[in-house]
Amino acid sequence: QVQLVESGGGLVQAGGSLRLSCAASGGTFSSYVMGWFRQAPGKEREFVAAIGWITWSGGSTTYADFVKGRFTISRDNAKNTVYLQMNNLKPEDTAVYYCGADDDGSRPVAYGRAYDYWGQGTQVTVSS
Repeated sequence: QVQLVESGGGLVQAGGSLRLSCAASGGTFSSYVMGWFRQAPGKEREFVAAIGWITWSGGSTTYADFVKGRFTISRDNAKNTVYLQMNNLKPEDTAVYYCGADDDGSRPVAYGRAYDYWGQGTQVTVSS
C-alpha cells in the first residue's frame, strides 16, 4: 500500500513563494507518475502539475495553464519525494493541495481518475 504525505503548505502574501513536498512510502516511487492537484472551497479538485518517470519519459512534465511559468514540479527518486515549487503566488492559488501517484502509466497525465493513491493534502493560503 502506497502512502503519500504532503508538507510545506502555509500562509504567504501575494507574490511570495512556497515549496510543497510529497513523501511516498510503501511502493516503487521511481515507477509512479506523480501529480499535484488542488481544491479550493466550493470548487472541484483541479489538476496543477504532473511528472513522469525519469527513465522512460525523461521526467517529462505537464502543467495547468494557470500555473505555467510560476510553478515547477520535480522529483527526487532517491528521497521518494516529489516537489512543487510555487512562485509569484496569487490569492486565487489558495486551496488544499494534494499529491497523487499513478502506478499504471509512465507519462504525466492531468486526469484525476488516473491516479491510484492520494495524500491527505496541505493547505496553502495566499493573502492579498
